[in-house]
Amino acid sequence: MSDTPICSAKGCRVDAVWVLAWNNPKIHTPERRKTWLACDEHREHLSQFLGVRGFLKDVVTLREWESTKPADAPGPGTPG
Repeated sequence: MSDTPICSAKGCRVDAVWVLAWNNPKIHTPERRKTWLACDEHREHLSQFLGVRGFLKDVVTLREWESTKPADAPGPGTPG
């Protein structure tokens, strides 16, 4: 099993390039960020899915996300 993060789109097994940070204001506190991962092909589709629901908060490269998160924070796409 690879340690390389993969796209969250259903059925996609391509390496992730993007992190889509989101939260559902009905169930999450305002500062909480859940994450989906996206490859280049699925970034726009997943962003639109979250955006029309008012959930999308930020889209950044995986590299940028990993360089700015605290060392003890869960990685993108992991529970936490």
